[in-house]
Amino acid sequence: MADAQPKRITDIGPPHYSKFLPPIIKENYGKWKYHEIPKPGVMVHVSETGAKLYSVRAGSPRLLSTMKIRMYADLAEKYSEGHLRFTSRHNVEFLLSKEENVEPLVKELEALGHPVGGTGNSISSIVHTQGWVHCHSAATDASGIVKAVMDDLTDEFKNMRLPAKIRIALACCLNMCGAVHCSDIAILGIHRRPPKVDKTNIHKICEIPNLVASCPTAAIRPSSVDGKAGVEVEEDLCMFCANCYTVCPAMPLNDPLNDGVSIWVGGKVSNARHEPMFSKLAIPFIQNNPPRWPEVVAAVRNIVEVWAANARKHERIGEWIERITWPKFFKMTGIEFQKEHIDDFKHAGLTFKRSVHITY
Repeated sequence: MADAQPKRITDIGPPHYSKFLPPIIKENYGKWKYHEIPKPGVMVHVSETGAKLYSVRAGSPRLLSTMKIRMYADLAEKYSEGHLRFTSRHNVEFLLSKEENVEPLVKELEALGHPVGGTGNSISSIVHTQGWVHCHSAATDASGIVKAVMDDLTDEFKNMRLPAKIRIALACCLNMCGAVHCSDIAILGIHRRPPKVDKTNIHKICEIPNLVASCPTAAIRPSSVDGKAGVEVEEDLCMFCANCYTVCPAMPLNDPLNDGVSIWVGGKVSNARHEPMFSKLAIPFIQNNPPRWPEVVAAVRNIVEVWAANARKHERIGEWIERITWPKFFKMTGIEFQKEHIDDFKHAGLTFKRSVHITY
């Protein structure tokens, strides 16, 4: 008989999640029957055993100071036996086992300036990328736009009066480490000019073969400048992804005059009522206008209001557009149809409108 294998001990990876679950979740793991939303921002999960878990969700920024984290920790110690979590959209959720603690926690959060909501048919917090605070390839800011947009839409975070839920995402460039490809409304930073080549220093600080290989569209070609190794950019092939700048600081892409924001609509991950959908272009370009980006805020609010006034119950933005057709969407929102709306990618044949029946 083979000897029993010794237990493998390793410190690779995070500790097991079960170590951090509240006792009520451990005791009822796999036994939850249903959940309800008694009021915006508050959910209650009911177990087969009769146990109830209350979740209080509050808006929170993605970037937090240690002071803010300590504040959350103090509230968790006071009301939820030290248990909280952060959602994928950066909201903070307190996990309570005592119903009598719900209202005092809600009042204290709101007094501290953190609105409670984001559940049901509402606008949850915006999932977003790094932006100017950190990312080298950003075409726009992330935290700044998110703050401005959510300040304007706070009432829709705190209420559940919309036809369906709305998920908004922001990515500061088309590498989109945010969920802009599958959100109801997506704010996407875009570059409109190819990278500039620092011919004086490129051969000193960059590995030319590695730089050429970094381009996904083969827009960068080796060249020679005054007998020194360099590169040239085929502008027609460049898709402004900044991969080259990632590996070579002598290929800067940022351009204050030509960088900005585009708005996309109609994406979703859920397969309820309709299969998942990709976002599609609505507004090709809005100039960066920090610190409050009023044009972006107005564009997002316009889309939300037109959809809310005309959508059917439970109808997401993409489903609504599919029902009324894209020509009517542009007409109802007042968004101008431009050449950028025509999908000219060489493999995009299946996305073309190929029927002779056109609805206006």
